[in-house]
Amino acid sequence: MPVTLETLAAFFATCAVIELTPGPNMAYLAMLSLVNGRRAGFAATAGIALGLLVLGLGAALGMAALISGSPLLYEALRWGGVGYLLWLAREGWIDGTEGARASVPGEEADTVFFVRGLVTNLLNPKAAVFYVAVLPAFVEPRAGVPGQALFLTLIYVSIATAIHGTIVGLAGTAKPFFDDPVRVRLTRRVLALALGVIALWFAYATAR
Repeated sequence: MPVTLETLAAFFATCAVIELTPGPNMAYLAMLSLVNGRRAGFAATAGIALGLLVLGLGAALGMAALISGSPLLYEALRWGGVGYLLWLAREGWIDGTEGARASVPGEEADTVFFVRGLVTNLLNPKAAVFYVAVLPAFVEPRAGVPGQALFLTLIYVSIATAIHGTIVGLAGTAKPFFDDPVRVRLTRRVLALALGVIALWFAYATAR
């Protein structure tokens, strides 16, 4: 039995609510796009999408269940993710560090932001647990489970990418207002503080 339209609609709504809830991806993409522009934001968005896809494929192979069931592995990923978010916040706080990299447009700068988006999600155990705790509720166990899981994973990644792309577009539109050096510095530091707070919230929210 394939995924029904009712199940698909419920899954779509669930994914949208989850992705619209403020979190590390939203804060990082907003900070990046406001300061460095849409190109940097879309590069990071592509990395985030790949990270979500890798975790989804890993879930189909049982890796997400392994992470969820292993306290040591879960904590290692959890604190690795917290540390990485705090490092990104520090980078945003330091004047000129990320701006210097992005001031020379090209594949090298795009790769830096792509990798950061990818790593942010690979070190996010909450994303892995989504595939263990949420996605299975929408799978019909009497049908082809791997096929359904892959199909729902692609839908989730598509929804997340659309929302992230919208955030990048809106933040990128406001970038000209922040071209003034004083505004750039203030914006970077406010968003860096916000990302730092979210990192601490992430540590609290993912604690077991």
